[in-house]
This record gives sequence, structure tokens and C-alpha cells, in this order.
Amino acid sequence: MTTAPADLKDISGIPGDADGRYRLAIGLLGTALARLAAGYEANAADRQDLLQNIHPQVWRSMASFDGRCSLKTWVYRVAHNVAADHVAMQRRQGGTISLGDPDGTRVEERVESHEAVVSDRLALEQIHGLLHQMVPIDRQVMLLYLEDESAATIAEVSGLSAGAVATRIHRLKRYLASVFGTEAGS
Repeated sequence: MTTAPADLKDISGIPGDADGRYRLAIGLLGTALARLAAGYEANAADRQDLLQNIHPQVWRSMASFDGRCSLKTWVYRVAHNVAADHVAMQRRQGGTISLGDPDGTRVEERVESHEAVVSDRLALEQIHGLLHQMVPIDRQVMLLYLEDESAATIAEVSGLSAGAVATRIHRLKRYLASVFGTEAGS
């Protein structure tokens, strides 16, 4: 079995068959895809449905993956497209999509006071609510930024230039800081 590079950019370490690429991508990005689904859908059942829709689309797309971008970029593009379609379909059907259900999010295990846990959940709920209010491209940029992706990677996934991504991130961080009443970091 070939081991892939951690960043999935060197395609020489990526299996040649679609099933192998899928297993590798999900092994490395599966939890990020779950967080992405949570960023688009708060309802636990709908979030699970969204995630279950993302996986077969990622699997199907592996047959046409040609290495012109990193495997990570490819998977994020597919996942964001499926999530955007999910949001559009929910809106067309008159459904509502609400973010802020922290039950599906994994919080690192730690010993904290009850107040701190409640405070963290409320903050996460507020962040998800703010993400939901963003236009799709800003939501995509911010979700990838929260996944600690570089501006170059976000640009590759979103189709924006790296400069435009950096500008959006700065603007969105300033907006979020104003909502939370804190100073925006660099």
C-alpha cells in the first residue's frame, strides 16, 4: 500500500484507482467533511443526509480526478458543491436550514465547569448562525479557513484569487470580531 503525503498535493503517492483514492481522501478528510456538513446543516438528521450525499459524490468524482489540483482541493470542491446544492434545494422546497445545533459537533474532551461548556456551546451556536447568514462564497471561504487551510488552498477550491481570499478572510474576521465584541486578530 502506498502512503500518501499528508497534504495530498504530491499525486505520486495517491493510488491510481478511484476506490483507493476515495479511501485515502476519506481517511484523511473524513472528519473535515463532517465539520463541513455541520457548517451547512444544523439539524442532525439532515446533516447526516447531507454527509451521506457528499460521500457517493466524492466517490463518483474520483474516476475523473486527473491530478490538475490536489486531491484535498478536489474533495473540498465536490463537498462544497454538494452542500451548496443541498442548501439551494432546501430553500426551493421552502425548508429552513438552521445552524447552531452543537449536538453533532465533537468538542475535545476536557474537564471544564458546566458554565464553560454552556458558554462554548452558545458561542459555537452563534458562529454557526453567523455562517448560515453569509453568502455561499463567504461561507465556503470561512469554513475552509476554520479548517486551517491556506489562502492558496482556499483560492484553489473556491476559484477566487489568493488575494481575494485573504481580503475576504480579513473582512469576515473583522465582522465576526465586531459581533463578538473583540479585536480581530491577524
